[in-house]
Amino acid sequence: MAGKLSTCFLSHGWSCCTVNDCKHFSLRFYSSPSPRLLTVSCKIRQRNSSLPQPRKPQSKKIVPTQLPQDDNLMSDDSGLSDSENADDVSNASEKSISNDILAIQRFDDRNSSSTLTPSIDADKGGGLSTVPLQDVIGMIRNAEKSRAFSLILILSNIHILNQARIHAIEDLEKILGEKEALQREINILEMRLAETDARIRVAAQDKVHVELLQDHLEKLRTEMSNRNRTPNEMQDIALRSPDRQTRALSEELNALRNENTSLKDDLMTIKEQLNEVKRTDERVEMLEKECKILESSLKEMEYKLTLSQDDGAQLSTLRSECETLWDKVEHLQVLLDKSTSQADQAILVLQQNQELRKKVERLEESLEDASIYKLSSEKLQQYNNLMQQKIKLLEERLEKSDAEIHSYVQLYQDSVKEFQDTLDNLKEESKKKASGKHVDMPWEFWSRLLLMVDAWFLEKKIHGDEAKLLREMTWKKDARIHDVYMECKDKNEREIIASFRRLTSSSSSPGLRVIHIAAEMAPVAKVGGLGDVLSALSKALQKKGHLVEIVLPKYDCMQYESIQDLRVLDLVVESYFDGQLFKNKIWIGTVEGLPVYFIEPLHPAKFFWRGKTYGEPDDLKRFSFFSRAALELLHQAGKKPDIIHCHDWQTAFVAPLYWDLYAPKGLNSARICFTCHNFEYQGTAPASEVASCGLDIHHLNRPDRMQDHSSPDRINPVKGAIVFSNIVTTVSPTYAQEVRTSQGGQGLHGTLNAHAQKFVGILNGIDIDYWNPATDSYLRFQYSANDLEGKAENKKALQIQLGLSFSDSGRPLVGCITRLVPQKGVHLIRHAIHRSLELGGQFVLLGSSPVPNIRREFEEIAKNFENHEHVRLILKYDEALSHSIYASSDMFIIPSIFEPCGLTQMIAMRYGAIPIARKTGGLNDSVFDVDDDAVPVQLKNGYTFVTPDEQGFNGAFDRAFNHYKSDNEGWKELINKVMNIDFSWDTSASQYEELYLQSVSRARAARRAAG
Repeated sequence: MAGKLSTCFLSHGWSCCTVNDCKHFSLRFYSSPSPRLLTVSCKIRQRNSSLPQPRKPQSKKIVPTQLPQDDNLMSDDSGLSDSENADDVSNASEKSISNDILAIQRFDDRNSSSTLTPSIDADKGGGLSTVPLQDVIGMIRNAEKSRAFSLILILSNIHILNQARIHAIEDLEKILGEKEALQREINILEMRLAETDARIRVAAQDKVHVELLQDHLEKLRTEMSNRNRTPNEMQDIALRSPDRQTRALSEELNALRNENTSLKDDLMTIKEQLNEVKRTDERVEMLEKECKILESSLKEMEYKLTLSQDDGAQLSTLRSECETLWDKVEHLQVLLDKSTSQADQAILVLQQNQELRKKVERLEESLEDASIYKLSSEKLQQYNNLMQQKIKLLEERLEKSDAEIHSYVQLYQDSVKEFQDTLDNLKEESKKKASGKHVDMPWEFWSRLLLMVDAWFLEKKIHGDEAKLLREMTWKKDARIHDVYMECKDKNEREIIASFRRLTSSSSSPGLRVIHIAAEMAPVAKVGGLGDVLSALSKALQKKGHLVEIVLPKYDCMQYESIQDLRVLDLVVESYFDGQLFKNKIWIGTVEGLPVYFIEPLHPAKFFWRGKTYGEPDDLKRFSFFSRAALELLHQAGKKPDIIHCHDWQTAFVAPLYWDLYAPKGLNSARICFTCHNFEYQGTAPASEVASCGLDIHHLNRPDRMQDHSSPDRINPVKGAIVFSNIVTTVSPTYAQEVRTSQGGQGLHGTLNAHAQKFVGILNGIDIDYWNPATDSYLRFQYSANDLEGKAENKKALQIQLGLSFSDSGRPLVGCITRLVPQKGVHLIRHAIHRSLELGGQFVLLGSSPVPNIRREFEEIAKNFENHEHVRLILKYDEALSHSIYASSDMFIIPSIFEPCGLTQMIAMRYGAIPIARKTGGLNDSVFDVDDDAVPVQLKNGYTFVTPDEQGFNGAFDRAFNHYKSDNEGWKELINKVMNIDFSWDTSASQYEELYLQSVSRARAARRAAG
């Protein structure tokens, strides 16, 4: 460094600042004005018996109002390479510093020209503080000086750094020039060395040739001696021999040797020069490192300069406020001098009559309020006028709202009346039932009977009227059909049919006939939550006395062991597709007591023999084919359902197909209910592809029907189902509100708002018989809310199974079971792993990802924590392990970005794990924060957060950890509370039942009115 940074010491009321190696200015000690306390005899109000001791002014950094702005102060390599630019920086800095010092000196002179000794009360006009005015001015002056000095230090240090950097760059350029010159000399010497080597090789060849000649000469001499030649003859022979050539070559060889020696000396010199170059390179590297250090220092100083510029803006504001304050002080000084005599008299009066002083104080406060009111009277008048205008607008809106409410009330009353009529009709029909007794047999028995009757009808073994009556007897669990079946079950089919025909008699239906058409059903064909919902809702409706049937595709990858009495019917149903008829095999069986029809298309494309449920390029063709084949099955079987319930985009085609094609054919008894479990998946496709199933694209490709919002050439099946269905539902009330907004509707918010009167959100439930810790066969230790010892044992067993530490039983275990997709908040899951360790917990994740980059990321995380004693990631789905994690976890995180319903939080609470969830969708309808005072105490069951970021997540996560560690008894009470919450399907099924009945009653009323 060319210069050393100064050190600034501020203590004991002195400001000391020095700068070493700075030729442009020098600073000396400046004394801060000492605070003095002068007795003020003219105080009108005296709140305290003694004056407060003023604090010593604190030194703060300030900068001049205008800082020199020069591009060369920034870290610009091009600017630093030119020494003239550096001189400009220095001159500009010196000029700016001088101007700032002069401005500060003028301001100090002005402030020092007048002194005030009295202290003004803050409650009087002018709004001054109780600190003596002289001390205030001193504080401001000291603050300005300190900030000015700090700025000067920064500018001088920047100047020094610039100069040092310029010198370093100049040295570097010289070294680089020398290095280039040396490199050129090295190249020349290398060329000469190569030439010398070539000449040496030629000389060596000549030497060999000479040696051969010498050998030849020796041979000749030997021959001559043998022939007794005379010396003269020998001399003649020698003269004639090639000795001359040999001597010439020897001389040339000697010359080459000398030259070679010289070149060797030159090479040694070159090696020494190369060593010098290497040392120079090392010096260059050192200089480059030093240059980088200087650049980083310069950037740091530039950052400080930026901060100083910000302080400068504050200083300019402070100066303007100080000038205004100074003017007020001068004016108040004049007023203070005039009121001195009056103040003395007031003090005597205050000493004689304390009560009068209190009245004066109250009067002063009233006067202050009055003055404030006077100042704001005009604003209040404007505000009143504005409020009156708003009141008028509100009154108009209220009138409109009253009219709308009246219309809604009237509509509701009509609906209630229709519903009551329907209930009365159902009661009357129930009274007219046959007198036969009911038999309490499992639903599997009645479903098997129902499928058997349907099979006889489809195979044309009984008539339609007979099939209808036998279905109704099966539906109401008539003891007669049970007894007949038990008597003849061992007989052949012909005898059984004859016995059943004798039973046919008139009977009334006890409930609704509901048919679900879907792509999934647990446990035979489960991919996501749809399969669980379909099975649980169907069983709940079945328990309420309704006839529920299900139509599914027959996948090759189904869990066939979960189907009872699976068999194929002896008939083929033909359905239209791509301009021709294709045959379909129909299979029947029962799944958990529910009658199920499986459709197997005999299509060349083998639509459902792909080894998986979803994810094929032709999914739209596969499921549009299935939707039409399902309706064709209902039509040919003579079904007369009250409700056809379709789910998600895969069977959304059912709604337009039913009304456009099958209602005119006579399949017109049903109301269509459509449930969308996730509006992110809509199955959009080119309009031409949808035409394959027989839909009229010209009729449907309109903005008010099935045309997708993204393109006029694309069809949206979900939109079509919303338009053509009588009932539209989704899986939670909050999600129903979210999808009606532009942010959450995925482009369908306009359509949903247009059909809002038939759109409702119903929170899903869970199968509490399957998810029951007291009977769960997957658990090593069963437990209940009243006996939690098994939960602790399951936790230890899981820790041993996964290789986690189990020495500290008080360490909370955080669980997470999810699909690793962006919707589920994978960035917060990743953060939760590290946050759990920071707070002293353990973390277990079970789940997989279909997204390649997310899958790779979590595989890397799993590898990093492979042998960690408190973290384990299992990147797959394991049903048995999921039950163990639910039972072992103390807390469960569900940090979804959006969540239509979510079953994880309900299952976690069923097993005594406290949920930590984001307030969105179904999570907002099922998890309520224990610290939210707006939530009733009986509903508080977990921890929630709003913003989907790490800060928001930490707010809920840290509170849960603190509760767990600090209040053991309170935590156990919370576990007991959440395990007793009813998340069964009873409530949800009742809501669906009410929607079904309302829709059916309206349809029947419309038929009666039309008839």
